[in-house]
Amino acid sequence: MATDPMDAAKEAIRLWTGVACPNAAAARAMEDFPALIREFEAVRGTIVFEDEPSTFEAALRAEKEPGT
Repeated sequence: MATDPMDAAKEAIRLWTGVACPNAAAARAMEDFPALIREFEAVRGTIVFEDEPSTFEAALRAEKEPGT
């Protein structure tokens, strides 16, 4: 049985904060979540952590002042 994930999200917010979906603006903001979830689902399995430091981190290490 499929359920609306937004109902679950609203319930989780209520349980964690004690605040029910407080107003129309909050309800409108919740409308963006299904699209965001779909976007994350679309890239699931394609994003991996690098096995070595990123280029930025390597550059920071290379420029680190001696003795720090």
